[in-house]
Amino acid sequence: MNILRTIRVSLRALSRNKMRSFLTALGIIIGVGAVIATISIGQGAKREVEKRFESMGTNLLFVRPGSRSFRGVHGGGGTYQNITPGDAKAIAEKADAVKYVSPSVSTRAQVIYGNKNWNTSIYGVGDKYPEIRNWEVDEGIFFDEYMVRSGQKVCVLGSEVNENLFEGADPIGQIIRIKKIPFRVIGVLKSRGESGGWFNRDDMITIPYTTAQKRLIGRIDRIQSIDISAVSAAKTAEATKQIEEILRARHKIAPGAEDDFQVRDMSEIAEGAAESREIMTILLGAIASVSLLVGGIGIMNIMLVSVTERIREIGIRMSVGAREKDILLQFLAEAIVLSILGGFLGICLGIVGSTLISRFTELQTLVSMGSVALSFLFAGSIGVFFGFYPARKASKLDPIEALRYE
Repeated sequence: MNILRTIRVSLRALSRNKMRSFLTALGIIIGVGAVIATISIGQGAKREVEKRFESMGTNLLFVRPGSRSFRGVHGGGGTYQNITPGDAKAIAEKADAVKYVSPSVSTRAQVIYGNKNWNTSIYGVGDKYPEIRNWEVDEGIFFDEYMVRSGQKVCVLGSEVNENLFEGADPIGQIIRIKKIPFRVIGVLKSRGESGGWFNRDDMITIPYTTAQKRLIGRIDRIQSIDISAVSAAKTAEATKQIEEILRARHKIAPGAEDDFQVRDMSEIAEGAAESREIMTILLGAIASVSLLVGGIGIMNIMLVSVTERIREIGIRMSVGAREKDILLQFLAEAIVLSILGGFLGICLGIVGSTLISRFTELQTLVSMGSVALSFLFAGSIGVFFGFYPARKASKLDPIEALRYE
């Protein structure tokens, strides 16, 4: 019996009970659709994380205060405020693998304009902050080195703050009050949106870090962090090494002693975030795959019923010359065809479901050919695995006993 003829016979046998065949394949359809949809959600989330980190720049570095030990008790990272503006200046002057440097401090405050007010994050930064963060100014300008050095009371608004305080009116040149201190608005940053669903990056105001130190925080000899941009992504490791050498020398850290600061590489953070998303995708896919196994068990069950219903047919086929191999291939082909048809319909369901999820929710989906091919291959494998036992049982029937079966 050739392959094409076997497939035609299988399709004819399945078409005799269309509803039963459809209900049997439904487990495969739902399983494949669920696998594709869950993997597409995971892939979309992973791509979204990658895009956000790419927009920030993979050559981005952060210097944060380290931990402090007192009488054998170690505090966590950031418990020892020991980073100074002088550290930032030394890095900018001595590290040739570093392109831009921006000291940074932050706080929260109530911002007032006229009869409107808004509670937001206040970031005191340097004049190179937009270049480091890859963040363009939408309206007006960003403050320059002179404004930072002289500690001027100027600010650049995030788009969310601009919308809530000015409601479409031109903010440039207007005076807002931060902790009752007047600041002149000189620019508005372009919208960046939410960061992974945790916070809105546009809900902030940037001011010169020198102004933040003197006017809002009241501590001019310390900064909370240093934002740094390496010359290129390939130079981040070299930049990290140079920064560590400069800060160890400035902080007079003995050879072999623990650093009192931390240098974090954005590419490492991006890789960690991508890996966590990938693990979640695999977990979701594995959970969805359980429905494929349930569908395979359903196929085995129906094929066993089909063998019982067609015992006389099997006996007649054997009596006219059909071999065990022919009977085995016939029933195995029915299971495989059922699985493949279910897999095809499941792929359509998964693609349509992923599109609808992306359109009607905030989740971004990405259907990859790899997930489609894997699901289709898995569906065919289930047909072989769960269809083999009923097919083998049919092929081992005794023709005489089969013909006597009522």
